[in-house]
Amino acid sequence: MNRFWLAALAICISGGAIAQQMTATLPPTPRADSPSILPLARRAHPPVAALLQTRSHEIFTATCAACHGTTVQPGPAAKSLFSESFLASNTDNQIISSVTNGIPGKPHAYVTTFSADEISQLPVYMRIRGGIMNRKVGTPPDPAGKIFKTSKATFKVEVLAKGFNQPWGMAWLPNGDMLFTERSGNLRLLDRNGKVSEPVKNTPKVFERQDGGMLDVAVAPDGSGWIYLAYSAVLPGYVAQPADFIFANLSPLSMTMIVRGKINARHEWMDEQVLFKAPNEIYNNWSGHYGARFLFDGRGHVFWTMGDRQDAQSSQNLASPLGKIHRINLDGSIPKDNPFVDTPGALPSIWSYGHRHPEGIAFDPVTGLLWETEHGPVGGDEVNIIEPGKNYGWGVVTMGLEPGINRQHAVGMTPPVAHYTPSIGPGGNSFYTGDRLPGWKNNLFIAGMVGQKLIRLEIKGRQIVNQEDVLKDHGRLREVKTGPDGHLYLLLQTQNGDATGGSVIRLVPGS
Repeated sequence: MNRFWLAALAICISGGAIAQQMTATLPPTPRADSPSILPLARRAHPPVAALLQTRSHEIFTATCAACHGTTVQPGPAAKSLFSESFLASNTDNQIISSVTNGIPGKPHAYVTTFSADEISQLPVYMRIRGGIMNRKVGTPPDPAGKIFKTSKATFKVEVLAKGFNQPWGMAWLPNGDMLFTERSGNLRLLDRNGKVSEPVKNTPKVFERQDGGMLDVAVAPDGSGWIYLAYSAVLPGYVAQPADFIFANLSPLSMTMIVRGKINARHEWMDEQVLFKAPNEIYNNWSGHYGARFLFDGRGHVFWTMGDRQDAQSSQNLASPLGKIHRINLDGSIPKDNPFVDTPGALPSIWSYGHRHPEGIAFDPVTGLLWETEHGPVGGDEVNIIEPGKNYGWGVVTMGLEPGINRQHAVGMTPPVAHYTPSIGPGGNSFYTGDRLPGWKNNLFIAGMVGQKLIRLEIKGRQIVNQEDVLKDHGRLREVKTGPDGHLYLLLQTQNGDATGGSVIRLVPGS
């Protein structure tokens, strides 16, 4: 029974992160007396929305709802705290100040009633609930041929190919042809003339459900012909149980796999080598948070991201590969300068830890800093600068809402550079390095799925100095990359679950 309860809870979590136009919030400096990094025990929850199991919901229901109401309409005695106008005109810090110190003439000072951590999560709760109530529904419009004017560039959308099942990752071969994956299990080629191949034969058998399937693809930069694949797979020899199929977020025992191989002239996958397979004992029955995104550093290493597989505490465990960013040599061996090579009991491939579900990773071409994006629980999607050996806090702290985690900061944990609430559902990220749209040169782009937007961030050193939504409300964006022709390429899904709703699009200068 507990397994069914958890399944229903996770369905509610995934459905609760609803899109709303929202800029990234820069986190405040942690207090000097922040709690230590001891993880909190997780409570058992009945099958109701995770948001409604949080301390923030308890506080709002007991303290705020009687006057402000629980909808976007004004409450019995005060304005709605979920309306678009209220949320747009008040920053998180303003809401925190009003709750903490009160409003003149109103009984609103709760500085002695609730802790600072409890108060700091109230605006997160309001923005998530408001996002759910104010969300847009319906089939998104087709962007093909449309021209968009933004502050730094005018561009047109070209649809290069369409009719695919959840396109997930893309990479280019030395001849300029594109490889791309479909989450359903296919690996295809898109040539320079726009012709799409049949699926490459003999690729690994994947397990597809929820977050799982054929994930990222990458081409080795050394001219060796190796192609890297990430995918989810069922434990070899596992016999499926009836309970594996009752809920969409349950699965047979499954886990992320990392392999490399080559494609011959007959479009057949061959010479496969396994670079990562988890120990059998950590395969689990969840169908979420597999990761996985690749990134080469040009120095003989490949980074790859691994989600927590919906086991938050594993992110804090250095003996577990889950909830980590890993760095390996191109052949799968371990670099001698990885941060935990000499740590007893730690996996030597780990580069950083405390991650929930990272799907974006890119080097800043100006500074060389490694920028990452990852999914938060309900709200709290993060933008991080990744540095070796650092702990990014998941399982203990979050800028979003998660039952049983009531802190945003803790000593020894690195806070995000920025975070998004409501969730944008960040997929891939990439710095634009082309010359076709010079106003975007060296800007960081984030593909948003739940938010259905492409976000452009101007970076200066370690700071985000400006941001802009350059494409929005045209479908779920999974990945963004600069192509060899200098254009910006995107993988677009019109609606989640549409088996033919995926497309490869390109942004070109507009007239």
